[in-house]
Amino acid sequence: MATPHETDVLIVGSGPIGATFARVLSERSPQTGVLLIDAGPQLTSRPGLHVKNIPDPAERERAQVRSQGPTQYVYGTPTPAQRTEAGEEAGEGAPTRPGLLARPGTFLVGSPEMPAAAMSTNVGGMGAHWTCACPPPGNTERIGFIPEEEWRAAFDEANRILGVTQRAYPDTDAARAIRRALMDAFGKRLNPERPVQPMPLAARTEGDERRWAGVDAVLGPLAEEGHGANFTLRAETLCRRLTVEGDRVTGAILEHLPTGERYEVRARVIVVAADALRTPQLLWASGIRPPALGRYLNDQPQVIGAVQLNPALLPENAGPAAGGVSWVPFHSPEHPYHGQVMELEASPIPIPVEHDTGTPVVGLGWFCAREVRHEDHVTFSESETDYLGLPRMTVHHTLTPADETVIEQARAEVELAIRILGRPLTNDRPFLLPSGSSLHYQGTVRMGERDDGQSVCDGHSRVWGYRNLFVGGNGVIPTSTACNPTITSVALAVRASEGIASLLAERPGERVAG
Repeated sequence: MATPHETDVLIVGSGPIGATFARVLSERSPQTGVLLIDAGPQLTSRPGLHVKNIPDPAERERAQVRSQGPTQYVYGTPTPAQRTEAGEEAGEGAPTRPGLLARPGTFLVGSPEMPAAAMSTNVGGMGAHWTCACPPPGNTERIGFIPEEEWRAAFDEANRILGVTQRAYPDTDAARAIRRALMDAFGKRLNPERPVQPMPLAARTEGDERRWAGVDAVLGPLAEEGHGANFTLRAETLCRRLTVEGDRVTGAILEHLPTGERYEVRARVIVVAADALRTPQLLWASGIRPPALGRYLNDQPQVIGAVQLNPALLPENAGPAAGGVSWVPFHSPEHPYHGQVMELEASPIPIPVEHDTGTPVVGLGWFCAREVRHEDHVTFSESETDYLGLPRMTVHHTLTPADETVIEQARAEVELAIRILGRPLTNDRPFLLPSGSSLHYQGTVRMGERDDGQSVCDGHSRVWGYRNLFVGGNGVIPTSTACNPTITSVALAVRASEGIASLLAERPGERVAG
């Protein structure tokens, strides 16, 4: 094994959350050495660019394929050579993409109880592929033990880092007409302070085009060549395990995948932000196994439909645009879902347009909050491994009768939205996507107010029982949510980063060179 390397902070996982840790630590403590690693490749010369910002469709497709871990081919029916090249794991990647599984840029975990559970392996993680929706959590979605003032400050910082705006799309007459109709239908069910409104999106406009926020936007100056003298990003670098001595994690064993070279990195602080499935996988592989690890897995059941807008609803000469994405917010356990009414170009799910009459078609997606249960969890094998040689994971996840009730209520809401907006594209009812389709997995390394066996980390994301080990990502969120979780996870990473900066400042004489 090569001579050990040293840094102040090692961050495992270069998605939006890992990048947030790097950005905030570099801003709060510029002298701190930060090493950010990812097992996947860097897709573009600018690290972490959102694939929707790649103008050439063929190049965009290549970037998506390179993100797909063991399924390195365009989804469809692979050739025998492609199956051989992908190995046995090809069966996990939905090579024929049945139904609505395995979106481009992702690969499936392969668990029957959550058939659409998927991940991406690339610099930027899901931040290269996400929809950029950043609705703030409301009411019971919020984490009650975080003080309001601290939460607002962290959330404001998360908005800054992601560049969130409600003006990514023009506020057209058609958009206002859609929102008025939705408000007439759902306004009495909502908090008056959270009416139907444009969806907050991590995007900016350049002329008539939108630039979607990838991890390059999160990294900010660190994404620019020559910036961040104490910051290093290493692609195609797998963390095999963390090294532990007592109540401290001293570093990690890393592998440069193209060459197979393994080496040790020593660090004062370790952050694992490898997503809600692979973060507990790495902790488990490292012998760090608190009782709640992998437990309380939370997904958001997703009901979708599509509607051809009623021409009478729209102003004259409204044009083909439907105004981007309108948001029907979550309110409370009595209204336990949030809705998105979106132009097709903003939808992550392909929606076929049939019987086109020339008026706009919009997609409708209602995300449901569900019961958070100890029984829903991910387990890891002692003997079998995945395509990278880490413990094979299996997802255990079932809907409860209460969940089924909420899903049926969401179907009724989508049907109501379709009636007030126009006519359905098909005679089918709004349908529930396969379990895992939301990609919003939460709870597997959840935070808690106390170390009572029901959480993995404290309110500042530090793993219970370890002085210098932190976790980040959607897996940290402990509450039942319906809103897209990324901005919440970014806010929690901001708060944790400030705690890490204070920890590093406690004993500056112990600083390890970056």
